[in-house]
Amino acid sequence: MVVTLKPTTVILLSSHCFSSAISIGGSYTSRLALPASPRPRFPHVQALPVTKATTSYNDEHEATDRNNHVASGAAAAPKTLSRYEPSIWGDYFLDYEPKPLQRSEKWMSARADQLKEDVDMLFKSCSCTMERIILLDSVQRLGIDHHFKKQVDIALNQIFEDEFSSFSLHQVALRFGLLRRHGLWVSPDVFNKFKNEDGSFRTDITNDPKGLLYLYNAAHLLVHGETSLEEAISFARHHLELMRETLKSPLAEQVKRALRVPLSRTLKRVETLHYISEYKHEERHNPTLLELAKLDFNLLQHVHLKELKYLTRWWHDFYTCVGLNYARDRLVEGYIWCYAVYHEKEFALSRIFLTKQLMLISLMDDTYDAHATIEECRQLNAAIQRWDESATSILPDYLKRFYTELMRVFKDATREVTICDTYHVAYAQKAFQDLSIYYLQEVEWLNQNHKPCFKDHLRLSAMSIGSPTLCVGLMVGMGDLVTRETFEWAASYPKVAIACGKIARLMDDMAAFKGGKAKGDMASSIECYMVEHRVTSEVAIYKILSLLEDEWKTLNQAPFDHHTHLPVLQRIINFANSMPLFYREKDAYTFSMHLKDTVDSLFVEPIPM
Repeated sequence: MVVTLKPTTVILLSSHCFSSAISIGGSYTSRLALPASPRPRFPHVQALPVTKATTSYNDEHEATDRNNHVASGAAAAPKTLSRYEPSIWGDYFLDYEPKPLQRSEKWMSARADQLKEDVDMLFKSCSCTMERIILLDSVQRLGIDHHFKKQVDIALNQIFEDEFSSFSLHQVALRFGLLRRHGLWVSPDVFNKFKNEDGSFRTDITNDPKGLLYLYNAAHLLVHGETSLEEAISFARHHLELMRETLKSPLAEQVKRALRVPLSRTLKRVETLHYISEYKHEERHNPTLLELAKLDFNLLQHVHLKELKYLTRWWHDFYTCVGLNYARDRLVEGYIWCYAVYHEKEFALSRIFLTKQLMLISLMDDTYDAHATIEECRQLNAAIQRWDESATSILPDYLKRFYTELMRVFKDATREVTICDTYHVAYAQKAFQDLSIYYLQEVEWLNQNHKPCFKDHLRLSAMSIGSPTLCVGLMVGMGDLVTRETFEWAASYPKVAIACGKIARLMDDMAAFKGGKAKGDMASSIECYMVEHRVTSEVAIYKILSLLEDEWKTLNQAPFDHHTHLPVLQRIINFANSMPLFYREKDAYTFSMHLKDTVDSLFVEPIPM
């Protein structure tokens, strides 16, 4: 019997519901079931024959298999039941009442509107390039730039076009970083004025810690081939590490954070919280900006709490209904990932649907990896490729409910987006179907005891991590900011989406290698590299770190190569920037206690006014 969910109250006030079927035309998607052992139908991974070259693992490096592998044609053996820690949040946000604020929400909204008018006047009254740069940097780091999109665009164009001559390292680096982050090209030659004739940096700038910090952060926006910026990073890091113990607050804290994770790779809202507490110590801080930043954060926190309440109810019903209690229960952690992509109020629909997609991916990942037999995996993939309710007939009973509710989520999303945006969900669905193929290919490799070479492993696992899938899905509900051409571009899995996947995969593998595997996946990228090249883990990790830097460069290059897709690119970059939060030390999605303080600060504790 298929259990259905009771409808939950929709809190998405920004959209109307429409009954409209997903429009799929031409050869957009296949509705044919796949053969039992499919070759992957995507350009990024090729199924390889099992050869001596790709199975040369030494016995001492042999990874422990999840399955009792069977000979071809034999019955599939069941996988070991994987157990995860229960959610540390449970139904916390279902019953949570926000802490009382010093003022009513109505008063705060009215006050914020007044302050926005004052900030608008600040933009209009800027009399020189440096004033615009400082104002724009403050507005962005305080997290209130989403209220001033028009003013920000005008300021950026003026900063880009105006002649600029400064011998302040801090000012030059600040302008460089601001423009590059918005896809406006600035040559690294702007830093030549701080160098000697032989190309080395002058020693006198080592007496300017703030300038070094801004140089360090700006240089991390480098693209491929910019060796001068690589040298700038090494130079700045070396001297910042030497002086870090002598610096005063808040510069000391800013340097400490940057040396852990450069500013351009941080989760924006976490950095905003830090900067709100530090901004009052800035020499030219503006009280209007600070007050608006605090009000805006607290007002948005109430929006996010309502979403968490709705999603907790949805997830509780969904997780209980489908009965997949072998999988990770990580709704709040999944929401953080989507919140990192877009925190603004107007993206409530997008944020909620993206969270649902991510949780479906998490369930599907654990089903393929940790529970289903090889034959059940094939059945599940065949059903997902058909995407039809009748396909439940080919599934084992425990997957029928998951499949039915999976289709319900996408069907509901089609009704929730505006009528002209229904095709958005079709692209997200197709990406989800592609992801199922990637999962199945991993299981087929494992079932065949196939040991891929490092390159092929990474090509597949960067897709199966799910990030490229979500790079398509995150656009659903973004309205006029995206076009069908943008969806076509993202659905082709461009380099920037694959870079996002590689960053997630490599950081996840490093975290798992350091902390011990959370589940019995196939060998990680680190293990593959160690075996193929017969090197130690230290050498392999050094190589992985080098590859990671290459992918960050690819990410930095994207705004210049695809400027017409900038609104979406910025969201993809936001998504990539969440990876250090989740994977820098340990897999904090699986071992979610590591995110408790972050959740508290973002969603539980309001900022004191």
